[in-house]
Order: sequence, then structure tokens, then C-alpha cells
Amino acid sequence: MSYIASQNLSRQYGTGNAAVTAVEDINLSIELGEFVAIMGESGAGKSTLLSIMGAMNEPSTGRYLVDDIDVYGLSQDSRADFRREFLGFVFQSFHLMPYLTVVENTMLPLTALKISRQEKKEMVLEALANVGLEDKADRLPSQISGGEKERVAIARAIVNRPPVILADEPTGNLDTHTSQEIMELLQKLNREGTTVVMVTHSHACSRYANRLLTVADGKITDEIVNAN
Repeated sequence: MSYIASQNLSRQYGTGNAAVTAVEDINLSIELGEFVAIMGESGAGKSTLLSIMGAMNEPSTGRYLVDDIDVYGLSQDSRADFRREFLGFVFQSFHLMPYLTVVENTMLPLTALKISRQEKKEMVLEALANVGLEDKADRLPSQISGGEKERVAIARAIVNRPPVILADEPTGNLDTHTSQEIMELLQKLNREGTTVVMVTHSHACSRYANRLLTVADGKITDEIVNAN
């Protein structure tokens, strides 16, 4: 079985005549080390699909497995542990705490780990070096650029060394040049072995992926393999 797999995955909101189907009967397979982009119009269901893949939005029907783990068969506490161990999240709006430094923001996913603060700081500095921000470690978010904020978000996503990064419009608030830098960083992480699944509106960004899935009306309607 593939590293990530969904089986007849559907998600509905509401009931009866008011029911809306956001994701419908999706069967998806992603191998370890792939870079997959998901595209579609607003309301197509791609962000709902990503939230299900992030163990944050339980499907109405179907199964979702990662590394043979039935994610929604887990208890709430076990699912939270799964997210910490397996997934790193990158969002369009950064979600940085304005009163915490770059180091402190990056350290947040390590809070529950039972290791020393020194070990945590070493993991953080390694992640910041990976995204080229070791010299901005003690700055606040207000003291760095938008592109640097997204790099902090990526450092926070990889600090726990998860096998999978889920990115929701990671370049949506960035200019063209900075978007290219962020995509090159995600591609670098992917080439080092991290599986990346990204929702994007940008055709330029989608070209960095190995595979492009198009979503419409809650269904995967097209699949293109990119020659990278």
C-alpha cells in the first residue's frame, strides 16, 4: 500500500436538503518522497481534502491511512500524537506569535516533547539553518519580511523532522520572486526525502511538484505527472 492512501473519502456538511458535499469519493495514493500539488477553483474542495489529510477534519465516509495507520480510527489524543510525529503544517497566513522570537515560534511544536531545552534549541537551530534564517533567530515577526515569515513557518513545520509537509497556499501572500524562493526551499526539502502535499492556485508553483491533481466539485478530475 502507498505511504498515504484514501479509500472512498467523502466529507459532507449539513444534513438533508441543506447538505453540501465538499469532498466526494476520493481515492488517493501518495508515495513516500513525492511532491504533490492540488489545484482547483475556490470551493472545489481542495482545502477540505488537505484538512482531512492533516487529521483535523474527520471524513463523513471512507478511510484515510498514513504508513498503514488508520488515522480516523485513532482516539483524539492518539490523533494529536500522530499529527506531531508525522505531519508538518505550512499555512498562507504564517500563524506566527507576534510576541515570540523566531526561535521561540519555531520551538512551539516541540513543547510536548520530553527532552531538554538545549536539545530543543539544537533542533530549532538546525531547522532555521535549513531554511537560511539562522542569523534572524532572535528577531520578532515584525522585524522580518513576509518571505522570512514563511521560512519561519516552514522551519516550524520541519523542526520535529516529520515525514510529511502539508502546505496550504504557502506563497499566497508573497510576491513572485519570494514565491520562487519558497518553492525552491520546499523542493529542496522534498529532494532530501520529505513528502510534500501542497494546495495552490498558482500554475508556476505547481510546476515544482512531481504530480499535479486537479479537484473540481469535490472530486479529483485530472492528474498530470511533471517531468522535474
